[in-house]
Amino acid sequence: MEITDGRYPITVVTGFLGSGKTTLLSNVLQHEQYKNTAVIINEYGQAGLDHRLIRRIEEKTRLLSGGCICCNMRDDLINEIKEILNETERGEIKMNRVVIETTGLADPAPILFSILMDPLLTNRFYVDATVCCLDAANGELHLENNPESVKQIAVADTIIITKTDIVEKETVAEMRRRLMQLNPAAIVLEAANGKIDANQVFANSQNQMSDKISKLASQKESFKQSDAMHNTSVRSMAIGFKKPLDWTAFGLWMSMLLFSHGEKMLRIKGMIDVGAQGPVVINGVQHIIHPPHHLDDWNGEEHDSQIVFIMKDLEPAQIMSSLMAFQSIIGSTPEIKEINLNPYAKN
Repeated sequence: MEITDGRYPITVVTGFLGSGKTTLLSNVLQHEQYKNTAVIINEYGQAGLDHRLIRRIEEKTRLLSGGCICCNMRDDLINEIKEILNETERGEIKMNRVVIETTGLADPAPILFSILMDPLLTNRFYVDATVCCLDAANGELHLENNPESVKQIAVADTIIITKTDIVEKETVAEMRRRLMQLNPAAIVLEAANGKIDANQVFANSQNQMSDKISKLASQKESFKQSDAMHNTSVRSMAIGFKKPLDWTAFGLWMSMLLFSHGEKMLRIKGMIDVGAQGPVVINGVQHIIHPPHHLDDWNGEEHDSQIVFIMKDLEPAQIMSSLMAFQSIIGSTPEIKEINLNPYAKN
């Protein structure tokens, strides 16, 4: 579902230290259709290396060094995007997309928030997707020991398992199962030696999400409680509704939920049947809500609502009861098609 209002897409590429972000981008940007991609690289050190590697492929590469754009350099990021826009409008460079590569320890949520809260940027850009790289060899350790890695996975639209060429197939399959538990609404891809179909990396996130959400009902075996061996504070929940939801009630409920528990609600993604000709796509990261996207039709899919929640230190039953209460107050109690609760667990 390409956005055709003249705005430029922004893709955020994240992933823990050593996950292969730079290698992946270097390979993707060699493709002719992405030659006009502007790349912003964030590195902790004053002397950056990643941007030099990518600049060999893409000349429109900028470095933001000496800090993290999710913490103390967000103003620098916004100014850099605006400068790229100015150079494009002055005819100094050709640009049709911006890619932001974060540091390995970055939290993508504040970056998205900064972009979506700037009036100029929202008028000229839209956030197309958050892409997260996960190292097939060390990803399990990162998820186990580093909260930053878990957060990066939780907020991603697309997850790319990298370095699949140096591990066994069973390891990759196990990692896929783990990722499905943590972020069941994400598209999961694989890359060997950083090589992957470039169009998959930069595919429009709304279109990918529509495909993924529509398949959640057939994947409910992935959510069985028996799969879990231990719990952590991160949980996922997928809910399906048979009949249309009251859009006003849902919007009020979601706004209040994120206002009260924004830091704990890592991700909300879904397609909502509101009784219109097509569904409404919702996409939220913590207290950040992307503008709802109203699709023209259902593209042959079943007319029902599918919503995925990923939360930290919140009980799924609490979220479910508040949603049902809001729908009942304004409209009528919705008929649940299915509900899958799955504590984030290591198999």
